[in-house]
Amino acid sequence: MTTAAVLRSERLKFTTLRSQWSTPLVALALTVGITAAVNAAYGQVDHTPGEDPSIGIYYGLQFGHVAVACVGVLLIGQEFNTRMIAASLTAVPRRGRLYGAKLALGAGLGLLLGLVSTAGSFLATAATVGVDLTVPGTGRSFLAGVLYHPLLIVLCLGLTAVLRNLSAALGLLTPMLFLGTTVLTAIPGVREAAQFLPDRAGFHAMRTQADPTVHYGHWTGLLIMALWAAAAACAGLRSVGRYAVRAG
Repeated sequence: MTTAAVLRSERLKFTTLRSQWSTPLVALALTVGITAAVNAAYGQVDHTPGEDPSIGIYYGLQFGHVAVACVGVLLIGQEFNTRMIAASLTAVPRRGRLYGAKLALGAGLGLLLGLVSTAGSFLATAATVGVDLTVPGTGRSFLAGVLYHPLLIVLCLGLTAVLRNLSAALGLLTPMLFLGTTVLTAIPGVREAAQFLPDRAGFHAMRTQADPTVHYGHWTGLLIMALWAAAAACAGLRSVGRYAVRAG
């Protein structure tokens, strides 16, 4: 099969499985909806933007990014869960092409979701407490918010390919993103290492102001997350290749 054909087949899988196409909508609703609700409630008390405006803008993403992670898990995890991955690997002799198509679909979907979600969060905040676009770092913060989504999807897709189990991936990644890394950053002695975890680095990249407790800059935070995503993608490729040999 050609690369275009494989990409088309992956797109058809995504659009015909309700759990896959509905999950990005849940992520969007959580991210923008919670941001709008919290800022609307906060705006009734105080119209000032606070020390770092990005905290309010991306408040909903702290909940929505769990659903974003599920997008990456489902893109490949469902095939492992139903054993259909063997049929997919048989249909596409070049295993890297199949895996690459999944990564391309995930990254493209993440870019679209990131753009809509981040723009929606900015608009929701602007309509409630207001957004000052002249604040230094606002443009970088917006770009980081957009790129956070495809990086997280690629990261979770790669880790799911390594685990080869939908339940294990959901059971490990979603609680870790929802509470795990936040708890780790609050533990003395662990905080220094926890700030290099992918989601913590990604969230730091979205901040408009410097955090004295973080030992790297905003762009470096985005780079750290990108390196995590690249490592996971490479590990997933190796896992899919090994699975193909054994399945054959």
